[in-house]
Amino acid sequence: MNLKYYYWCFPKALSSKICDDIIAYGNRKKIEKGITGSGSVDGKDLTEQQKQYSKEIRDSDIVWLNDKWIYRHIQPYVRVANQSAGWNFEWNWSEPMQFTKYNNGQYYDWHMDSLDEPYNKPDKPNFHGKIRKVSVTVQLTDPDKYEGGELEFQPRLRQDDALETHIEEQSLAKGTIIVFPSHIYHRVRPDTKGIRYSLVMWNLGHPFK
Repeated sequence: MNLKYYYWCFPKALSSKICDDIIAYGNRKKIEKGITGSGSVDGKDLTEQQKQYSKEIRDSDIVWLNDKWIYRHIQPYVRVANQSAGWNFEWNWSEPMQFTKYNNGQYYDWHMDSLDEPYNKPDKPNFHGKIRKVSVTVQLTDPDKYEGGELEFQPRLRQDDALETHIEEQSLAKGTIIVFPSHIYHRVRPDTKGIRYSLVMWNLGHPFK
């Protein structure tokens, strides 16, 4: 799928107060270790191979959030980006959000958010038969508060080509919202000082036809 725009950026879209409120709220919740693999939340349905891959590709602490007041701040930007970038993907549901904490040395290596196959959750009609189409990351921390932790995009679809092509880097201001197709490779480089907080949300729709 060739795209003119591989991400759409809204600098300082959220106020500093909203960012601080989300950080305070997330830090009051139980933190767990982030995992990667087939859309699994708790890792129980991962194979041993997937668990090992998850450990190698990612080291971050997360909290799952599912609060309407946060969705209300972010979803309008998803709709605007989807139209403005010319993607026009059909989506109709947002997954629980992932509040992420990157501390010294933590990272998330090259990956894409798209799933291997549609969700198989007959008991959850808002998920069942759908795929991740549009991803969102929200910068919650002032970049002066940490070092490293750069968000980078790789528009090519082959992971092994990632380091051979130009990387788009974002030096993110607090409150910036970046929207991008879920099949785009991206990473968060290791945090080297301080703490970087972000919020990630995936938006679902039926498979492309």
